[in-house]
Amino acid sequence: MEVKTFGVVGAGQMGGGIAQVAAMSGLSVIMHDINETLVRKGLDVITRNLDKSVEKAKMSREDRDSTLSRIRTTTDLGEMKDADYVVEAASEREDIKFKIFKDLDLYCKKEAILGTNTSSIPIGRIASQTRRQDKVIGMHFMNPVPVMKLVEVIRALATSEDTFKTTWDLALKFGKTPAEAHDYPGFISNRVLMPMINEAVFCLYTGVGTKEDIDTVMKLGMNHPMGPLALADLIGLDTCLAIMETLYNGFNDSKYRPCPLLRRYVEAGWLGRKTGKGFYDYA
Repeated sequence: MEVKTFGVVGAGQMGGGIAQVAAMSGLSVIMHDINETLVRKGLDVITRNLDKSVEKAKMSREDRDSTLSRIRTTTDLGEMKDADYVVEAASEREDIKFKIFKDLDLYCKKEAILGTNTSSIPIGRIASQTRRQDKVIGMHFMNPVPVMKLVEVIRALATSEDTFKTTWDLALKFGKTPAEAHDYPGFISNRVLMPMINEAVFCLYTGVGTKEDIDTVMKLGMNHPMGPLALADLIGLDTCLAIMETLYNGFNDSKYRPCPLLRRYVEAGWLGRKTGKGFYDYA
């Protein structure tokens, strides 16, 4: 199917980034969040990102203006009735995602595809909340979306070939490199990444090294651009914990047990960059 209007549910770090790349590719975008403050904040971040591109001569002023003109914001999920394709980028919680997909199934036209940017929740579980399981798929972007090239494409058992191809082609249209993963908790990316981050937290928890030394070893010894603890702060410690719990519950394997220190930080509200404090202090 041809996608002309692209919906994004969630105007936060991931949703705003997805809306930006969709608008930059020439699509009309509907960006939704639960209140006007969040929607406005998301649009402000997109505007700043585009302004930086203009300053660095990576984008013309005209392209910046036309990109912004293609983004319509709303707090009414019912406006997704106009979308050909919708990606959900809400919090990594099953109850929230299930409710969104039930509502989208009611509001969206019957031929619309419903994608999810979930980091770990099996796509089939989300698809089962709808009456269009063949049109539900995982479209997992990486953070920060405008910069990172990968899109992980995950189809559930019922996902049709047309839905898969449309999603794959959209990723290419956005200037991304798609990679297919099978529908297991964490897919490929977080099945590998999150246990590494969790083990780094265990190293801190058991006193193997300081946070600075743990990150330095991984940056200089393994050529990682960021250390795992700094990366966890960027992702959000609450998101990291949610993914580890999905892996632990999904596979019933002790190797995915979340580190108690990670849980302690989340319970304290130290979630990383978004709260100003995580493993590092950003105040």
